Amino acid sequence: MDKEKEAFFHQLVAFTADVHEVTHTLTKDMKQDDITPLQYGILEYLAVSQPVTLSEISDCKHISMPNTSREIRKLCDKHLCEKYDSPDDRRKQMIRLSASGQAMMDDAFQRIGERFLERMQGVSQEELREVQQAMQVLQRSVFYRS
Repeated sequence: MDKEKEAFFHQLVAFTADVHEVTHTLTKDMKQDDITPLQYGILEYLAVSQPVTLSEISDCKHISMPNTSREIRKLCDKHLCEKYDSPDDRRKQMIRLSASGQAMMDDAFQRIGERFLERMQGVSQEELREVQQAMQVLQRSVFYRS
């Protein structure tokens, strides 16, 4: 790797670490008392990516298929998500938020949004547009789904 690409890669690593830190700051204390942090993370993933398969959850959250299946069963028992057969392939089960799971995540995202707006208070309209454009470029070129 040449020096310029190596510097760019190190910048990406630092940026990614900052994203994780800010995400933690924005989302801390969002989970309900009756769910674990892992279950909250699964619900958050469902909220932005549903419907998904068990294997997609397992892959994204870096947990084994048996653990994923167990956590989804617990979330279904709490009426926060639901499984259904894929219309394309009845052998495949899809997972989505239930109405109460969607309500929980809507409330969490509203509170996260308020924290985000507090964080962005001193940013000008021009800077907001630049940040928005930068996020679009990052999503298109770095953080796209393969």
